[in-house]
Amino acid sequence: MAHVLTKPAPTAPPAPPRRSRRRRDILVGWSFILPNFVGFALFTLVPMLAAFALAFLEWDSYSTPEWVGLDNFARLFGDENFHVALRNTLFYAAGHIPLTLVAALGLAMALNRKLRGVPFFRTAAFFPYITSLVAVAVVWNMLFNPTAGPINQVLEAIGVSDPPRWVASTDWAMPAVIITSVWRDMGYYMVLYLAGLQTIPKEYYEAARVDGANAWQRFWSITVPSLRPTTFFVVVMLTIQSFKVLDLIVVMTDGGPGRSTLVLAQLVYREGITEGQFGYSSAIALVLFVLVLTVTVVQFRINERRSA
Repeated sequence: MAHVLTKPAPTAPPAPPRRSRRRRDILVGWSFILPNFVGFALFTLVPMLAAFALAFLEWDSYSTPEWVGLDNFARLFGDENFHVALRNTLFYAAGHIPLTLVAALGLAMALNRKLRGVPFFRTAAFFPYITSLVAVAVVWNMLFNPTAGPINQVLEAIGVSDPPRWVASTDWAMPAVIITSVWRDMGYYMVLYLAGLQTIPKEYYEAARVDGANAWQRFWSITVPSLRPTTFFVVVMLTIQSFKVLDLIVVMTDGGPGRSTLVLAQLVYREGITEGQFGYSSAIALVLFVLVLTVTVVQFRINERRSA
């Protein structure tokens, strides 16, 4: 009986050593990370570290930097402009954060329905956020005009004999800025709340209706707890945005009338870019950084305790 010659089965190539595979994976990962990290390092990380160092120096960009230790901070806490800017920043944050939160949630709940034209209204609500900030500020300054503005004309028509002077008043300029910023930002946070609302199972609401819960009870017992992660994210983002507000105030009021809308970020710009006191400006920026970091850490701790 003839023997049948069989061809040996091909063998798989030997697997590369584990160490070389790990090195290859690391190189692939860095190839994705490196372009973005280089931009972050050049334009964010290095300037931030330089600002921290400048807070302990005296430098006007012309002379040699001189070490002054904590002198900039001693001057800062005795500076009346810093105290005014800090109060204005806290006042802005205290108005901007809750009003934007409520407006965004209200818009999201109103537009989380299957009604005709809902996509149009969602787009219209989001549009101010992507509109040119200069255009927003100019239009709202016209609306807030104390003599010819439509807002005061409406107030006079409904019986308000002495309407506010808004951006021309030291008492009403900051509320005018807050109103404008809430109108501009609520559309963005509305989108976040819409995403959160659409993740809540409808069965929860159906079961609550069967149990006899009214709309208000369903809102507090189902909607609010289910949106806690979204609300936490929105509050953190609004807090950071509120403490570093600059552009809208510069265009609308430039810190005035007087110092009624001067905020910390604008004081950093004035002392550094306008006055050339980069050390003192960096000290203010460092205090602002620590303030925002402290508030954010407190928010995270409170959220962890509630989630536990």
